[in-house]
Amino acid sequence: MAIDPVCGMEVPEDGARGTSEYQGRKFFFCSPMCKRKFDADPAKYLTGHREPMTPAGPASLPDAGGESDHEKGRGQRLDLPVTGMSCAGCAASVEKALAGLDGVDQADVNFAAGRATVLFAPRLVSAKDLVKTVRDAGYGVAAAEADIPIEGIVCAGCVRTIEKALLAVKGVVEAAVNLGTGRAHVVYLPAEVGLDELWAAVERAGYKVIRPPSPAGSASEGEVEPDIERLAREREFRNLKTRFWIGLAASAVILLGSMGRGLPIIPPLFHNPFILWALATPVQFWIGARFYRGAWAALRHRRADMNTLVAVGTSAAYFYSLAATAVPRLFTSGGLRPDVYFDTSAVIITLILFGRMLEARAKGRTSEAIKRLAGLQPRTARVVRGGVESDIPIKDVVPGDVIIVRPGERIPVDGLILRGYSAVDESMITGEGIPVEKKEGDTVIGATINKTGSFEFRATNVGKKTVLAQIIKLVEEAQGSKAPIQRLADVIAGFFVPVVIAVAVLTFAAWMIFGPRPALTMALLNFVAVMIIACPCALGLATPTAVMVGTGKGAENGILIRGGESLESAHKITTVVFDKTGTLTRGRPEVTDVVPAAGFSEDEILGLTAGAERTSEHPLAEAVLKKAAEKSLPLPESEDFKALEGLGLEARIDGRRVVVGNHKLMRERGLDSPELAARAQVLSAEGKTPVYVAVDGRPAGLLAVADRLKDGAPAAVARLKSLGLDVVMLTGDNRRTAEAVAREAGIDRFFAELLPADKVEKIRSLQKEGRRVAMVGDGINDAPALAQADVGIAIGSGTDVALEAADITLVGDDLHGVARAFELSRRTIRTIKQNLFWAFIYNIIGIPVAAGLLYPFFGVLLNPMIASAAMAFSSVSVVTNSLRLRRLKLI
Repeated sequence: MAIDPVCGMEVPEDGARGTSEYQGRKFFFCSPMCKRKFDADPAKYLTGHREPMTPAGPASLPDAGGESDHEKGRGQRLDLPVTGMSCAGCAASVEKALAGLDGVDQADVNFAAGRATVLFAPRLVSAKDLVKTVRDAGYGVAAAEADIPIEGIVCAGCVRTIEKALLAVKGVVEAAVNLGTGRAHVVYLPAEVGLDELWAAVERAGYKVIRPPSPAGSASEGEVEPDIERLAREREFRNLKTRFWIGLAASAVILLGSMGRGLPIIPPLFHNPFILWALATPVQFWIGARFYRGAWAALRHRRADMNTLVAVGTSAAYFYSLAATAVPRLFTSGGLRPDVYFDTSAVIITLILFGRMLEARAKGRTSEAIKRLAGLQPRTARVVRGGVESDIPIKDVVPGDVIIVRPGERIPVDGLILRGYSAVDESMITGEGIPVEKKEGDTVIGATINKTGSFEFRATNVGKKTVLAQIIKLVEEAQGSKAPIQRLADVIAGFFVPVVIAVAVLTFAAWMIFGPRPALTMALLNFVAVMIIACPCALGLATPTAVMVGTGKGAENGILIRGGESLESAHKITTVVFDKTGTLTRGRPEVTDVVPAAGFSEDEILGLTAGAERTSEHPLAEAVLKKAAEKSLPLPESEDFKALEGLGLEARIDGRRVVVGNHKLMRERGLDSPELAARAQVLSAEGKTPVYVAVDGRPAGLLAVADRLKDGAPAAVARLKSLGLDVVMLTGDNRRTAEAVAREAGIDRFFAELLPADKVEKIRSLQKEGRRVAMVGDGINDAPALAQADVGIAIGSGTDVALEAADITLVGDDLHGVARAFELSRRTIRTIKQNLFWAFIYNIIGIPVAAGLLYPFFGVLLNPMIASAAMAFSSVSVVTNSLRLRRLKLI
């Protein structure tokens, strides 16, 4: 374990969210934010400074005069899949209950994702305490259970050892070992830990796990553990569907029976109020049981939520009708008609349940991106062990295994090609549709598709360390985060229900005092309408559903967004700053021009130069050798090689004296050529480095070497400009080269000859001009500048995506991904604003209308059944609007 120098949190080295090297030491970080802070000012944190806890950097200040937070074991994160939440008020209840536990640093509950993210001190509070708190609040946690048969348990000490080992695993809620049966019963969170890790924990403790058989070729081979959260969602949906259809049938009969005797097709029996009461009771207390359970759980924690509104509103109509049915004299003695409203309570519950059912289905679709990504993982791998080929479950693959992949198959894990050649479709990871050629020594990414040839590769990353697993983890964390724009909705949702209840009570009082006869009936109906039409659910769903769909859409297109805050910040960007080397350019020198002098050919001087450079360690030598290899030129042996520091080199090739170097070397040797010098000036103006070649004492020609722009860089810059963004380039290269590259890329403003610290200052100066700046770099060399920018965008190679310390990581080298990220951010934020607008407008207009505001002017009252339909529609419409982002085309 390592200590995050920024926040002081304990970080597992293999699970760090970023690393940096400083003064020969390597540091590990719990979050990209901590890494960026450290990279911007390492000395500050190496002198003992610690940051207070933030959502992105989970740590606390040390206690004065006592144990530090690290010593107490603070900083562990746990994601709890919470079930049974039906509105933003439910999420607030869970959040408040968790935050109230001693040892919990922070609790965030995402209603749309159905997930609670908790930062806590394991020495002060356990995962079991967290789960119990959620359940005590009236909600559930989707946990799995497993029985593990173990060999070697001989005493009570063994029992304690194994239980302790299992409980130390992150995500284990309970562990109980039975000495008599030799089995461990474990309750765990599948999103945090798998069976393999539980087995490994037992075996590390010194015991043997009796693993279930997995015979070759069996149907069970390669099966993955069931998705407990998905199964819980499906079970909930089925339950809602069953109750809805039963409620619909009962409500239809009640509604027809309540219409009076004007419909001859309805048997007289159904007009009897006692029959209506008998039909309405199961609808009220069985079909609507969830509302009472939710209201009771909220009341126990002195809160009110959506369930409170439904339970109180429908109960008012039900018990009023029950009194009118059972004791009609209470009404007739006061001159009132004993009208019953069983139809109102039953239809309201059925319609709201229908809305919940549609909402549950729609919310399930918001996380389909993760399901699709998870579904890409093959179940088996063809492994060569001991010279024998065999198909084994993917979970049994270990680093170092040699794996064979044939055309059309998915690559099972990350690795390095040993033999063979192919083209691989990496579109599901990078978003780029053109297959990438792969040869010996190239890396391959698990879950991508082998298109043409066969090859063998060595597994490097397996399980949760693969690129696919890291991407899924990043997306899950992003979908569970909150955008700053959500804070206003959260604050309003916290006060919403008490205010609505107060408005409903005032409505009832006003109609009783000032309303026409029958005042009690009209007061009751308007009271119910106000309680039912109010909808905090729409407010609670407006932001998280859009963030979930937006981040999922980004992942499908190779855009990994760290969270809601990064997504929101990106849409405010006005200036995009590119690093040159490795970002706009390919990051490696290439021979771009071969200019022979009279009496020499291109191939001749290129071959002679490559032969001379064969033993050179100069960076330009690789470019020359690569160009010669591309043209299949023979490389003659060199003799009498001599490196001339700061000038070039000389060597004897096939008996000919070859001199390769800069213009200064040629002048010193008397080998200057005015024609070649003039051409070199032109090439230099284009940002290329001229390399002169002389053979046997006379000028032979020159080569031009340059770090060329990536394909599509000018088009990507033009696309950003079309979005209204200013584009700036920063580089440590000389001004002439920088100017040539900027001109070719279509960038008007650039800064050259900058050190890393200078790049930070340039970004600060742009920010002082009032600009919101995004920095695009490779995520490693540009870390200080990425940290200073309002949004850091790292372009990753694909295998290091989880290590990039940026707000947004682009998988692959396509610069169009930068524009796609901004387009996605803008569309997502626009969707959030639309959702919030309609959620607010709906409640602002709906509640006064339900209270009877239109009655004095137009004689219009809102039927509570219509109010319930409107309420159900409001939540579904917000989720459906967010789902439109799935159709967004990012080209």
